[in-house]
Amino acid sequence: MGNMTVRKIDDDVMRDLRISAAKRGVSMEQEARDRLQRPLPASGPDFADHGTWRPKASLEELMALGIRPEKPIDHKAETDALYDYMDKI
Repeated sequence: MGNMTVRKIDDDVMRDLRISAAKRGVSMEQEARDRLQRPLPASGPDFADHGTWRPKASLEELMALGIRPEKPIDHKAETDALYDYMDKI
């Protein structure tokens, strides 16, 4: 079994977890475990229908991540252009 540490949990979430654990007579850790085992609700936005999210990337998209640039990048020129742009704002 795996272990996980979750930091920066909202106080309201912690309070809800503590109360529901106390009502069931279990530890907060067990309550969190039980909640994580429940399936996620089916309601909510369906990103697949809107075309903004897909569960898998195409092979071409994955391969494009490793393609080297056609010419070397002049980092100084890019930085200068960025600072010039920021000065105009």
